[in-house]
Amino acid sequence: MDICWRWVHFSQLTLVELYQILQLREQVFVLEQQCLYQDIDGVDADSWHFMATINNSELVAYLRVVAPGKKYNEPSIGRVITKESYRGLGLGNSLLQKGIQQTSRQFPQTDIRISAQRHLSAFYCRCGFKQVGKPYLEDGIPHIEMILKYT
Repeated sequence: MDICWRWVHFSQLTLVELYQILQLREQVFVLEQQCLYQDIDGVDADSWHFMATINNSELVAYLRVVAPGKKYNEPSIGRVITKESYRGLGLGNSLLQKGIQQTSRQFPQTDIRISAQRHLSAFYCRCGFKQVGKPYLEDGIPHIEMILKYT
């Protein structure tokens, strides 16, 4: 599998990339998870976008990094997804590890905060995130804030 990784600010996205991102996010978060919510939340333009494509065309994994001060004081990783047909291949682990590295390069010497779906907290813990606060509902799905401390 020939994976191409791309880290870009919103202003550098092509129209095709933006379309693929929104299409994949809708497929996973709205249709698969049957969660009716406003995915286009006004934060994308202030964010960095990390994409994995196959043969430089098919988007198979994605996450976004919201700049510090826009959602939390720290940079925030979110919208972490892998296309259904590519799950179980370790792509999600690679995506998150590389996403953490890119975030740390873009925003050095800072913690990283996430709002994780509660059932995925073990996945994030394996990457060094620790739970903070109490579980809460977001769009009808249990979530927990987690933080990866800068070392």
